[in-house]
Amino acid sequence: MGECVWGAVLRVVAVQAAWALCWGQVRYSVPEEAKAGTVVGRVAQDLGLEAGEAEARRLRLVPGGRRASVEVSGASGALVVSSRLDREELCGKSAPCALRLEVLLERPLRVFHVELEVTDINDNAPIFPTARKNISIPELSVMGSRFPLEGASDADIGANAQLSYTLSPSEHFSLDIQKSNEPNTEPELVLRRPLDRETMPVHRLLLTASDGGRPSLTGTMELVISVLDVNDNAPQFNQSVYKVQLPENALEGTLVMRVNATDPDEGSNSELTYTVTNFFPPSGRDVISVNEKTGEIRLKGALDFEEVNVFNFRIEARDQGTPSLSGHCKGVLEVLDVNDNAPEVRVTSLSVPVSEDASLGTVVALLSVWDRDSGSNGRVRCWVWPSGPFVLEATLSGSYSLVLRELLDRERVSEYEVEVRAEDGGSPSLGGRVGLRVPVSDVNDNAPSFAQAVYTVLARENNLAGAELARLWARDPDEAGNGRVSYSLWEGALGGGSGSWGSGGSGSVGGVAASSYVSVEAESGVLRALQPLDYEEVQVLQFEVRAVDAGEPSLCGNATVQLFVVDENDNAPALLPAAGGGSEAGSVSGEAGTLWAWASWGSPSGQVVAKIRAVDADSGYNAWLRYELWEPRGKSALFRVGLYSGEVSTARALEEADGPRQRLVIVVRDHGEPARSATATLSVSLVEGGEAALAAAAGSSSLLPRSLAGGESGSGPAAAAAAATNVWLVVAICGVSSLFLLAVVLYGASRWAPRAAVLSGPGPTTLVCASEVGSWSYSQRHSRSLCVADGAAKSDLMVFSPNFPPPPGAAAKDTQPEPPALLDTVSDNPLLLSTYSLLPLPLLSRPLGQPCWAPGSAPLACGSGCFTGA
Repeated sequence: MGECVWGAVLRVVAVQAAWALCWGQVRYSVPEEAKAGTVVGRVAQDLGLEAGEAEARRLRLVPGGRRASVEVSGASGALVVSSRLDREELCGKSAPCALRLEVLLERPLRVFHVELEVTDINDNAPIFPTARKNISIPELSVMGSRFPLEGASDADIGANAQLSYTLSPSEHFSLDIQKSNEPNTEPELVLRRPLDRETMPVHRLLLTASDGGRPSLTGTMELVISVLDVNDNAPQFNQSVYKVQLPENALEGTLVMRVNATDPDEGSNSELTYTVTNFFPPSGRDVISVNEKTGEIRLKGALDFEEVNVFNFRIEARDQGTPSLSGHCKGVLEVLDVNDNAPEVRVTSLSVPVSEDASLGTVVALLSVWDRDSGSNGRVRCWVWPSGPFVLEATLSGSYSLVLRELLDRERVSEYEVEVRAEDGGSPSLGGRVGLRVPVSDVNDNAPSFAQAVYTVLARENNLAGAELARLWARDPDEAGNGRVSYSLWEGALGGGSGSWGSGGSGSVGGVAASSYVSVEAESGVLRALQPLDYEEVQVLQFEVRAVDAGEPSLCGNATVQLFVVDENDNAPALLPAAGGGSEAGSVSGEAGTLWAWASWGSPSGQVVAKIRAVDADSGYNAWLRYELWEPRGKSALFRVGLYSGEVSTARALEEADGPRQRLVIVVRDHGEPARSATATLSVSLVEGGEAALAAAAGSSSLLPRSLAGGESGSGPAAAAAAATNVWLVVAICGVSSLFLLAVVLYGASRWAPRAAVLSGPGPTTLVCASEVGSWSYSQRHSRSLCVADGAAKSDLMVFSPNFPPPPGAAAKDTQPEPPALLDTVSDNPLLLSTYSLLPLPLLSRPLGQPCWAPGSAPLACGSGCFTGA
């Protein structure tokens, strides 16, 4: 390169020299960018100056308007480069680039014109206006489309400024150079292949400009070609089918799915909106909603698996281009079953009431059971609660029969309240139920039943005709006509005062039946007296009361009624004649009602001189007699009488001074309310001791005829005969008494043997009798005691405890009360003896009639003649 530069310099110098010779003006040429100190030309020599003359004559350059890049060396007179020469700076694009310089000689003053030409070198590369050029081309531009480009510029001139262009390789673009009259050319970008923004949205090319210098310099510019979008792509979903499952109890607002569509376009061409269409079933539009911006699909309504278990719909994504394009996909929402439905139980048929004699296996009801859930949530098991006489039997799927598995008894349970319960197999399980009311219809399978097999009724004698004696009530647990009871009286046995019973159950004494005394009201069961009762005539009435229901066939039940007549004090005591009968045995003689007795003088205190005997037709306290001495009274009285024995005894030893005769007034009084009494007058004659012994040997007892008391006794033989007769009489009496005592002992032994009680009840038997010393004794034993008094024979006395009504709660519960006060319990206290009857022992020992039907036994029809009276 240095050789080339120097060759050029020599050529310039030669040219300048020739020019100076021809024109008288010095011309020099120097290439730009010459180094400082480079000699451009020898001005002094070319101006004809001698060596050294230039310094002496002070050769120099006259400064011009612009900064000079050359100067004249004072010593050598040469024109040298003093600073960098830049042709483009000095002349720009002008050619040639000549600098006019003035050289001044001061001695003498002379001016020379020197022309300095700065020649161009290729020191400037082509330059584009910008380093990067952005070009926008629509992607749908047609092939062959041209896009002008701005060319580069080169500060050099000539060949150094002649540019050529090249384009980096591209399959879509090429470069075309347009020639023109101007020295510069303009490149054009030509589209050779269709653009696709979605494939390559930006194309980067490099445009290179090369000048004609040697060596050639280049400049580049980057072409950034942006492909402008056109809405030529429809939105595309990343899935063709979106499928999701949700439980039916999902809450509103639950995210179902999030769909996503893409559009390779840009700008508004890629802005998408989502919509949901084509619901099947159409109700899905009320259940599902979509966010049109985000594509989120959420629940806006409740799901119900039992109504719709699958929702199908279409999802559309549409861009905002012109015209807009859309894409589609399919959405499937499967609803999962949740155990949210309890089993439903429905009665399809109910056959009630059920007869209590219905056979096993009778179908009472038909039921249907179903559960709207599916799978294990819809599997149902059923049962009956509470467990009782009914059971469920499956017939078809979801159908059941309520069947009788146990026999019914309306009297035990008249109505059943049952529930048919169902439970599914879900977790947690749900249940359903339906209540059934099953009434049991009545069948006449129960006979009327009295609370007691034997009723004991106490009735006071002298009662009013028509008075209520008792109320009998028979319970029949059946209902309506089957339980409507009517009462009637059946003849039983009648006990009279003589202690005899009617034979064979005729229930009569002396031809009088029990129905003559009492009656039973058919509807109410009230026992009434038909006539006043007399204890002295009748002590006990025993009869049967029958209760018959109105069923078909009718059933009956019997009860035995023992009516005991309670004694009233309606009889006064009556005095008895002397034992043995006859006038010589103490018969009344002389004044009416006066008895005679004797006593010997000198008898000690306590000597029994007589015994007053009396009897009372009443019983108990009303017949319990007491004896009182009315006259004479006081401490001066010679005699006293036993309070209960009636024995008249001496109060002190008798003396002759007491007189030959004493008159005593004795009152016999019973214990009734009010008490009744009788008065006896006893005349006691005081005789010698021998007469008293004779009277005792004659067995005249203590009561003598008035003739003996007055000393009018017969002759001696007659008296002896009378005495002998009395002796044999005493012996006979003693023998009979012994036999009687033996019979009593044997009877008592038989009564001690175990046997069924005649009268049932909680109270023990109480016995009352009079002792020889006049005091009462009580026995709580169940044996019979015989009380023998000196006097006329009287029925054996026994205090009994009648049958009691059952205590509260012992009998079957019923709202109808038992018979009232006349069936009361009688205390075994002896002081209440007046409320009891004094019954003959044979009467008490007679067995009672049994009822027709007893609880627990099979009932008999009323027409079967079930009466078993005594």
